Amino acid sequence: NAMTTVFAYSWDVTPEEYRRATEVTYLGQVHGTLAALRRMRPRDQGTVCNVGSALAFRAIPLQAAYCGAKFAARGFTEAVRAELRHDGSHVQITTVHLPAVDTPQFGWCRSRLPKHPQPVPPTYAPEVAAEAIVAASLRPRRQKVLGGFNHLVVAASKVAPGILDHYVARTTVAAQQAAFDASPDRPDNLWAPVDGEGGADRGARGIFADQEGGMANRRWLASVPALVAEVGHAAFDRLREVAGRP
Repeated sequence: NAMTTVFAYSWDVTPEEYRRATEVTYLGQVHGTLAALRRMRPRDQGTVCNVGSALAFRAIPLQAAYCGAKFAARGFTEAVRAELRHDGSHVQITTVHLPAVDTPQFGWCRSRLPKHPQPVPPTYAPEVAAEAIVAASLRPRRQKVLGGFNHLVVAASKVAPGILDHYVARTTVAAQQAAFDASPDRPDNLWAPVDGEGGADRGARGIFADQEGGMANRRWLASVPALVAEVGHAAFDRLREVAGRP
């Protein structure tokens, strides 16, 4: 699970930035998988666990580079799975598709947003993601979508993609930006790692611990009425669009 990204409108991301985000986020999983398979296939055992995202099923604004890479990683993993089955291999490949996780990525990914980037709630602690990845590695299944809200998003992307288009357009630009401004001299890890102070490990947790807890977080629960209203507005916008009316 190597990743980096650029928080920006798609037309504000340079070709070089798209290439770098794709090389890390998509090709990082490709090369990691192939390196594992070179050892697993001769032994006819082992499990490859790739890390995906709900954004591998539903893209959102400001994340074109990341979403494109995660969609690609999902397709690659499905192709490898089919090849292993064709060969009768006992090697297994699985993917855990994560929700928003409070990791340091939001403090060091490149951004052109006026506000500091943040995960779109409901947000989960890093330990929740880690436990799901370990479980999938030990007891592999085809894929695991983590988080109840993400199950809803994945299902809605299949049965009502137009409504979801309107919903993410209305809500996720603001939802990806914290209430405080981004630092103008903020370092990013697009081309090189961002070391902690004195070279210290920055750890697994980001700065949004108050948002952790997933759908059980009180702040997220308090936002549910607004969320329902936004979905209703999005459905109405979609109906007007289909009907061709202003």
